Amino acid sequence: MIKNRKHKSDLVILFATLGLMALGLIVIYAIGPRRADVLNNTYGTDYDSNYFFFGQLRAVVLSVLAFFAAFKWIPYKYVKKYAKVLLIISLALCIALWVLAELGSGLAKCELGECRWFQLGPVSFQPAEFLKLAMVIYLADFLARKKEEGNIGKLREFWLPLSIVCGLALFLVVIAEGDLGTGVALISIIFGMLLVSGIPARQYLILSALVLAVAVGAVATSSHRMERVDAWLATMSGSESSDSTYHIENAILAIGTGGFFGVGIGNSVQATGYLPESINDSIFAILGETFGFVGLFLVIVVFAVILLRMLKVAGGTAAFDEHLYIVGVFSWMFAQVVVNIMAMTGLVPVTGITLPLLSYGGTSMIFLAYALGLVLQLSCYTSREVITNEDISSRGRLGGSHHSSRRRSS
Repeated sequence: MIKNRKHKSDLVILFATLGLMALGLIVIYAIGPRRADVLNNTYGTDYDSNYFFFGQLRAVVLSVLAFFAAFKWIPYKYVKKYAKVLLIISLALCIALWVLAELGSGLAKCELGECRWFQLGPVSFQPAEFLKLAMVIYLADFLARKKEEGNIGKLREFWLPLSIVCGLALFLVVIAEGDLGTGVALISIIFGMLLVSGIPARQYLILSALVLAVAVGAVATSSHRMERVDAWLATMSGSESSDSTYHIENAILAIGTGGFFGVGIGNSVQATGYLPESINDSIFAILGETFGFVGLFLVIVVFAVILLRMLKVAGGTAAFDEHLYIVGVFSWMFAQVVVNIMAMTGLVPVTGITLPLLSYGGTSMIFLAYALGLVLQLSCYTSREVITNEDISSRGRLGGSHHSSRRRSS
């Protein structure tokens, strides 16, 4: 008989998560004024020198509240109960943003021709980040139910509803909003959770081939995305510098300039306007310039520790839906960390994906923090096999030891 055992939460996940948030706040404090100067001089805006620091501070405070709300106050079983509702709301918000953008409404905030945020006065909100969380919660519940019903891999009961939900989500994010970075995270979530759901390997491989073909088509039919691919290929081949290779080259230059120990906090040159999106997508390169190879190595180690601890927690859960949920959050965070780092080191084209818990921006940090808070909540429970008197008697007749006991915990 399997029972859950309650114990202390995984403090490693707790402190590593809070530590990354604190590091990101320190870096934004150091380079925020320079980012404000660049925007003011280039676009004629009037940002205060501390604008980005206070924006990040607000995001960190809200993220910590979301983290502990998920950890202490909102049971996972309650969240799971509203899995469908959360998914419907998140999809509806993405559709509403798309419609408002098409109508030219001021409620849709657009940058570089792509509309990905609601603008509500001084506050902006990116519904695609909510969609990531809702997708993880929904798929954990959906896949666990289909597993229990024995419908995993069946066309009508499994693949049809799954294709509708995932196809709509990817359409709204990648096509309607033009957000390939979030699309990569969603695909990682879907494939990571399907991998452990028990679907036949042949079906998984066929789906992988189909998605890869669609992804190649989405890149090939977009001039903006092809420009990024061309820039990446030019950088890899050592071709002459151009406007298209500017971002990758300056990211690599920033990391190289940092050397072994970095130039120190507040001494970044690339943050003065040379490196695009220095507080968002490119913050890994700024970290390399500031703290050097040693600093980047430690940051990567902290991310790796969080991810490995999540897998350990997943291995100790008794309920299959909880196991799936943690795998989904793992896949979400893993995709963003790996793709961002590879983009900033020139190993893949720049995709516009943020570095979790470190990049500037409230919505992405808040929803990931909430997701990690639920993981921390589930880490308080591990499953163990309890040997009953009936089991002992049965094992005794079979020659087993009367005092044997097997336990699985994390």
